[in-house]
Amino acid sequence: MQVMRVDVAVIGGGTAGLGARRAVVEAGKSAVLIEGGPWGTTCARVGCMPSKLLIAAAEAAHAVRAAPHFGIQVPDGVRVDGRAVLRRVQAERDRFVGFVLDGVEAIPPEQRLRGHARFVAPTTLQVDDHTRVEARAVVIATGSTPKIPPSLAAVWDAVLTNENAFELADLPESIAVVGTGVIGLEVGQALHRLGVRTTLFARRDLLGPLTDPVVRASVSAAMAAELDIHCNASIAVQRDGGGFLVRWTDTAGGRGERRVAAILSSAGRTPNLADLGLEHTGLALDAQGVPTIDTHTMQCGDAPIFLAGDVSNYRPVLHEAADEGRIAGSNAARFPEVRAQHRRVPLLIAFTEPNLAMVGARFSELRQGEHEVGCVDYGDQGRARVMRQNAGMVRVYATRECGTLIGAEMFGPRVEHTAHLLAWAVQAGLTVEETLDMPFYHPVVEEGIRTALRDLSTRLKLRGPLRSLEECGPGS
Repeated sequence: MQVMRVDVAVIGGGTAGLGARRAVVEAGKSAVLIEGGPWGTTCARVGCMPSKLLIAAAEAAHAVRAAPHFGIQVPDGVRVDGRAVLRRVQAERDRFVGFVLDGVEAIPPEQRLRGHARFVAPTTLQVDDHTRVEARAVVIATGSTPKIPPSLAAVWDAVLTNENAFELADLPESIAVVGTGVIGLEVGQALHRLGVRTTLFARRDLLGPLTDPVVRASVSAAMAAELDIHCNASIAVQRDGGGFLVRWTDTAGGRGERRVAAILSSAGRTPNLADLGLEHTGLALDAQGVPTIDTHTMQCGDAPIFLAGDVSNYRPVLHEAADEGRIAGSNAARFPEVRAQHRRVPLLIAFTEPNLAMVGARFSELRQGEHEVGCVDYGDQGRARVMRQNAGMVRVYATRECGTLIGAEMFGPRVEHTAHLLAWAVQAGLTVEETLDMPFYHPVVEEGIRTALRDLSTRLKLRGPLRSLEECGPGS
């Protein structure tokens, strides 16, 4: 058995792991990147990119169906070739994965190690039966996997998840989507628009990650008008020939059953920490079995062990994983001189239509009496009506004392773009009035954000004079 001695061992070769290794090397320290599965990031292989390719196909089909509303006739209607759709998804997906693999191949071979890593001591790893890695510090960047909901445990071997759904040769005739988080809503709506008879089941009365009750009500109304959604539902599933029989009940006493060709589970994800031998590290674990971390250093307690990416269970999105990899890698390289590092304003987007987004502070985090809310209803917003995408609600939050923007929850046309504008404004510490001083072109959907800001400005002024930013001090 070979023995490797390095400054930092990085477990996991995804976005966070690759970023961590790069930060270690840039700090002038030695590193080894250990991967037990396929090389390539979750985003490129089974996440962001294949799902957005499927959504792009669905948007094309939906646009053709909507053409008559604009006076454009499509005599032959829409015929979706499921095999062709998935061939493009897979071909473009493989292209994105190829770019990642090119980057991995550029890493010197002596810095790459294949196999399953397991702790045998606080900073010593056993990789399969061929290598012992002795490190000064370790970064765990092992990602996450789909949760197995109890209702699907008996049929789990035949259930689709984001890990295998994009490998299908053809679209199923019908599907049940269990879970209405980001993945469930995005993929469920896309499949529906591609002609798949789609039924969605939510364990609670929640669609997506939003916490603002006014915005959530807008989401529920718009999605229920298009999709077959059953909220507050308990389901039982059994095999039925080549498919499944799904029976459900809800808290209102409703009951039903449906035969479907496939089931997609999107009931959340679990950090990949099993079989890592964490019992040999001495780390404190939370109720979910995840090591407790400082999110500004990514350090586990005071140990020379750091978490990064989805495994940290903090902000499971790609740009955050990249940031966490950089933070964890640089701190692992300089351990024990660990430094807190800057975290960006939270930004989360779901690519449903209309888009969902969350910026900065969530509604559920606001302290009663300390904040004001401005809103815009997209039902009559000019550019939205031009595009026939006039649905949605955006609510923007600011401090009452100084009028500083702190967050927003958003559901509306193309808020994937307007969310960025608000995220930049929040991170820059702009007030409502300073943001309103920025240019807004006409007619664009960004004018909807201006409407919300004007509403917010009016509400703030009704509260009386605002204090200056100098009086409020930093962090207000």
